[in-house]
Amino acid sequence: MNTPHDQILEGIRILDFTRALAGPTCTRLFAELGAEVIKVESAPGGDMTRRVSKIRNERSLYYVQQSLNKKSVCVDFRQPAGLALLKDLVKQCDVVVENFKPGVIAEMGLGFDVLQKLKPDIILCSISALGQSGPLAGKPGYDYIAQAYSGVTSMIGPPDEAPMIPLVGVGDVMTGAHAAFAVAAALLYRARTGRGKHIDIGLVDAYYHCHEVNVHQFSGSNGAMRPTRGGRHVTYVCPAGVYRGSGGDIMIMAFLHHWPDLCRAMERTDLIALERFKDDATRRANLPELLGIIEGWLQTFPDVASAIAQMEAHGVPCAPILSVAETVTHPHLVARGTVRTIKDRIAGEFQIPGMPIKFVGEEANQPFEAPTLGQHNAEVLRTVLGKSVAEIAALTAAGVLQAADV
Repeated sequence: MNTPHDQILEGIRILDFTRALAGPTCTRLFAELGAEVIKVESAPGGDMTRRVSKIRNERSLYYVQQSLNKKSVCVDFRQPAGLALLKDLVKQCDVVVENFKPGVIAEMGLGFDVLQKLKPDIILCSISALGQSGPLAGKPGYDYIAQAYSGVTSMIGPPDEAPMIPLVGVGDVMTGAHAAFAVAAALLYRARTGRGKHIDIGLVDAYYHCHEVNVHQFSGSNGAMRPTRGGRHVTYVCPAGVYRGSGGDIMIMAFLHHWPDLCRAMERTDLIALERFKDDATRRANLPELLGIIEGWLQTFPDVASAIAQMEAHGVPCAPILSVAETVTHPHLVARGTVRTIKDRIAGEFQIPGMPIKFVGEEANQPFEAPTLGQHNAEVLRTVLGKSVAEIAALTAAGVLQAADV
């Protein structure tokens, strides 16, 4: 397995019970920064995402993307010998991360009280849709379930239609990042006090944390302001949103002090002093008229790039609305490693999102690989638990350890 030249989190060992996206995002960040992440997968099939995005040679590209530099140990949790192995691994780890439905980890016999007896300073990070406490804690859920409860879904889409959903894992990935920060903070706390922590990370909390103005506007106005969907335009500053250009759409954020910049770019400085466009509130109130002016001007250009060049010359924040197909070859995204090319020994070469945490002067995207199911059974049991070749063979023969080349 390849390792980075500067392993920032070397020496940290994480026992990873996560699957899908939120939990694996948390542990992926640790793995790519050099921590030893032992991904425990339930026999016989392992992480459920191994059955998703099987585009090449029956290899899940979804799983590969989320499992770089992790070690896979496939264990039959239902066998007493399998549970015993997991408890032995806990004793040798700094952190346990799980994203089962609340209560499941305890039912497995690995609740925080048990983990503390095995290793008093253990850190347990529990990730769930709606949190470990509260009336809805026991409800199963995914990203969009938490999104719906948080009020975020109600803010997406045209105001006169049903709400829409973003076809990206915003909640899961953001929650995973929150969880990674919480684990890092708990590790610092443990270094200072010698004590562990049980961390409770809920997608609904992470989503609710994203409300920029909605909650305080509603509460502060005693309900007079009722934030709702704005379609392709921001509802509280203007111009801010998506505008139709020639041959494509453009994101323009020309509110507050950028409004005069846009007026100069359009060669319409007469608009700056108009009473009906004097501030964000009046511009928002007169959006239909303003929309006609801006989009009419954009249509005078032969293409999106020309319009953007004119706005950028006057300091207007703007960007083309790129498709996924356009992002994978965009010079900036490729140069930064935002778009990352990996080579998987089974699936071959393809692009995935790059490592978002970057340290100046160091390459963020290391040539890591994702494991096959149970690839590291013998290695982990031998190096971490000191099991003999005969003991490992016996556990494999009994079906406690399983593996597959997928």
